[in-house]
Amino acid sequence: MDEYTVKTHYWHKLDDGRIQCDVCPRACKLRNGQRGLCFVRACEDDEIVLTSYGRSSGYCIDPIEKKPLNHFLPGTPVLSFGTAGCNLACKFCQNWDISKSREIDKLGAKASPEALAIAAEQLKCKSIAFTYNDPVVFMEYAIDTAIACRQRGIKSVAVTAGYICDAPRREFYQYMDAANVDLKAFTEHFYKYITGSSLGPVLETLEYLKNETDVWFEITNLIIPGENDSNEEIENMSKWIFDKLGPDVPLHFSAFHPDWKMMDKPHTPPATLIRAREIAIKNGLHYVYTGNVHDVSGGTTYCTNCKNAVIVRDWYNVLSYHLSNDGHCQFCQHLCPGVFEGPPGVWGRKRVPVRINVAAQ
Repeated sequence: MDEYTVKTHYWHKLDDGRIQCDVCPRACKLRNGQRGLCFVRACEDDEIVLTSYGRSSGYCIDPIEKKPLNHFLPGTPVLSFGTAGCNLACKFCQNWDISKSREIDKLGAKASPEALAIAAEQLKCKSIAFTYNDPVVFMEYAIDTAIACRQRGIKSVAVTAGYICDAPRREFYQYMDAANVDLKAFTEHFYKYITGSSLGPVLETLEYLKNETDVWFEITNLIIPGENDSNEEIENMSKWIFDKLGPDVPLHFSAFHPDWKMMDKPHTPPATLIRAREIAIKNGLHYVYTGNVHDVSGGTTYCTNCKNAVIVRDWYNVLSYHLSNDGHCQFCQHLCPGVFEGPPGVWGRKRVPVRINVAAQ
């Protein structure tokens, strides 16, 4: 093994001699020298290893609202990074150059978990995000980084599709403080034919986060014209969220742009996002947002008690803020759910690439 390859423990040997990876429901069955669909988990010496530990496609400081998380440390910078590979096969992938990469050598940036934690501290980031590709496929690296960050008071954020099995799910989320789960659609047909996966395990992840953890999480739904934009599907999804997760889980409807293998689809019209938001609010959800479009109202957080705007956003800029340090409305004292620690940050909408080994010095 090279320095970037580490042993893992979610796998078992089959009767025919193959090794089954047990991290996600895909259950790739591999012989020595083969890689799973995610590409970064492979079979070597009759065990599953992770081949991208300590390597990244690059590092940037982003606004936390870009993850998107609107109720988690508003206005603050988050150190973001990913590796390569993904355990889904979304035809519309908008980070395909990273998540669909089949060349580990493209991962030129190198950093240990401790170096990442030091860099986040030096760069005054309140959190670190495992993003760009799904952290499920590099969970050992993400967990070790989260542990190193926690020791320095840095919180950890998972940006994920939620496609993971029960045992690794329980271990992974022990170390996460927040998550944005990409609920890509609300039909098994979409998941099977557009993402090459299934809806059920994603819903299980969402219910697990709600019922068995203290992880703050929000949901994103990328609306693709003609694929998952019907009133019926949005009705069903928002009703399920209300019934199973409650009214206070923020939901982000995001605009699609043509990419990867879905270049034939048009951009999502802003009116579609507004319609989806109206449906979700009608069905009882308190915090529904629009993304990837310029919509100040759709980016604003309103107090559910007095209806005043408590966080006004323009893109990722926080224009006005009317919550106390612990998240109470300054107009009526009603608590806004989320993670609020002191005054909001002032990072704005900047995206700043960084060199970790320089920042960590």
